[in-house]
Amino acid sequence: MAEKSRILIIGATGYIGKFITSASVKAGHATFAVVRESTLSNPVKAKLVDDFKSSGVKLFPGDLFDREGLVKAINQVDVVISMVGKDHLANQDELVAAIKEAGNVKAKIRRVVEAEGIPYTYVCSNTFAGYFLPSVCQPGILASAPPRDRVVIFRDGNTKAIYNKEEDIVNYTIGAADDTRTLNKTLYIRPPENMLSVNDLLSMWEKKIGKTLERNYVPEEQVLGNIHESSGHVSMILSIVHSVFMKGGQTNFEIEPSFGAEASESYPDIKYTTVDEYLNQFI
Repeated sequence: MAEKSRILIIGATGYIGKFITSASVKAGHATFAVVRESTLSNPVKAKLVDDFKSSGVKLFPGDLFDREGLVKAINQVDVVISMVGKDHLANQDELVAAIKEAGNVKAKIRRVVEAEGIPYTYVCSNTFAGYFLPSVCQPGILASAPPRDRVVIFRDGNTKAIYNKEEDIVNYTIGAADDTRTLNKTLYIRPPENMLSVNDLLSMWEKKIGKTLERNYVPEEQVLGNIHESSGHVSMILSIVHSVFMKGGQTNFEIEPSFGAEASESYPDIKYTTVDEYLNQFI
């Protein structure tokens, strides 16, 4: 059996990063993480870092702006997985420069990588189940369970989106780390049973609770107006809502072998959680 790659994770203590780090260790990869000094003073994240160390993760102190520290960490690995949060997306060029200086590793970050000739795999995770399914896609709500009386629906509710459990996203990502089929391509996590419209999702929930919900529809023009009138984080969230739930940005194209692959087809041994199964926890 070929030796598994050594993986460095940037953003290891973030929302998805912590799942990626644990999955990498579980899959038998030598796992490394760059951790900011400020993270260690955060009680919750400091506990997470201690758990990483106990599981064998090797930690490097530093951040995106510590070129020397990044290069030192990158020189230890074969694959770099970038899981930085939205506040640092624009700073990933610092990581690209460090990868280029360190040498030839496989990187999972966006378009600027191509211009530098760095081998890459993009992982398109689509919608996080933990963000959207507990509220059945209700705007601005981080719920503990779906509503049982009334719901808001964007446009007509017929646009399909894709909902993936976070643990499934990371399992597919780690699976791609040593897979030459994904080299310089995009891995789309698009399991067929999880490609649903909001109407499909609500009908599924209504069947589980034996009740019909009152449906209130928000026209596209209203959402577009709200995008233009807002700024910062709110504008970004509304833009995502418009792209995903109104324009079908996750499902309105075919995956061609020339540029991508579908994860559940590429890795049939990885059992993913269906939306139907996910909703059962709320009954």
